[in-house]
Amino acid sequence: MTSAAGYRIPVDAIAVGDELPTRTVTLTPGDLVNYAGVAGDPNPIHWNHDAAAAAGLKAPVAQGMLTIGLGAGFLTAWTRDPGALRAYAVRLTSPVYVGNAGASIEYTGRVKSVDRAARTATVALAAHSAGKKIFGRATATIGLGA
Repeated sequence: MTSAAGYRIPVDAIAVGDELPTRTVTLTPGDLVNYAGVAGDPNPIHWNHDAAAAAGLKAPVAQGMLTIGLGAGFLTAWTRDPGALRAYAVRLTSPVYVGNAGASIEYTGRVKSVDRAARTATVALAAHSAGKKIFGRATATIGLGA
């Protein structure tokens, strides 16, 4: 199966231990407001400093689904085929605090297994912000080409 662009990573082109190229995403307070509007999430701890402080947070926190979605984007940028993402699971472990200067999230990944018969690979995904691991166990199954 190939993408609209006619490309899918060939099963023989990757191996266990292969590292995905690191991707760093910077979130701004405006990004959190925009995501809240699109997602229909009115919780002010995601965009209001006073509400975040009242909840005991040091700054507004990025929505978990936003960080998870950015992780999916990291994976599909690597595959160059959004249809290649077969399964994706993430456990959140730490919040991403987004102050006035913004916050960066660094996404990395490593191929953990390759099933040549099924033409799939399992990728372990990691995400870090401000020196903290924000994803616990995060894995994805990627469909591969012939």
